[in-house]
Amino acid sequence: MSTVAESQSETRHESILKPGKISIYEPDQEGLIFPTMPKFKSIQEHRTHLKERLVASCRAFALQGYDYGFAGHLTVRDPENPSLYWTNPMAVHFSQVKMSNLICADHQGNVVEGEYAINRAGFVLHAAVHEQHQDIVAMCHAHTTYGTAFASLGRPLAPISQDAAAFYEDHVVIGDEAGKVAVEVKGGNKVANAFAGVKAAIHQNHGLLTASRHSIDSAAFWFIALERCCQQQLMIEATGITPKEVTPERARYSREHVGSDYIGWLHFQTIWSELVNTQLDMFD
Repeated sequence: MSTVAESQSETRHESILKPGKISIYEPDQEGLIFPTMPKFKSIQEHRTHLKERLVASCRAFALQGYDYGFAGHLTVRDPENPSLYWTNPMAVHFSQVKMSNLICADHQGNVVEGEYAINRAGFVLHAAVHEQHQDIVAMCHAHTTYGTAFASLGRPLAPISQDAAAFYEDHVVIGDEAGKVAVEVKGGNKVANAFAGVKAAIHQNHGLLTASRHSIDSAAFWFIALERCCQQQLMIEATGITPKEVTPERARYSREHVGSDYIGWLHFQTIWSELVNTQLDMFD
């Protein structure tokens, strides 16, 4: 049950967001340069856009140093055939992923387009999530340094900052199959069960996963943000000093304004702009 303070907070939230706006960050003044959501004239145009952003997400992961051999997989649902999804090819470094080597697979792990094999663990985890949650359009996972370390603790992030508050009550810790590599379908189903209504998960003794009901852009940015929050949490705990946490009311307020799928998409546009200007081979 909400407290009086929380109810008042919700009222304030509604009053500052003007009708027709998705976020408080959208400018009120007209004529200014600001990222806008794309509109597509055809399915093919939409598909090309999603594939480009999937490639860019892989390149962004490469820049962040998220590579670990062949581990790590990013997926986005096909706009025409919801039972299919696009993903990065098996055993290709994130920095070498491009339009021409993406693969398309079904929920049974069969590659229906592309020359490369699919990552077995990626299929088991991602296909289960996509199949069980038809509203989820994209998902990201990688074996990162800080996320994997934090996952060993088996507990959620604490709201120690505005950035961490973006995940407040919007991520879960998955203890099932902890530390057991997900190569059996039942392992993927247990992970899928946890993704009801949240954008991120910390899989104990494994690492981080993010999902988006909006875009691959959003899923990729929130993965980067979650890894960063795990790093900050570990750094603070290493001091031995108990941090002062953001109050629940303020954490929810911050999550509403800086933790949405749209905000994740908006953040990623800065990464997209940098990649477009520096890595043109993405489109080969």
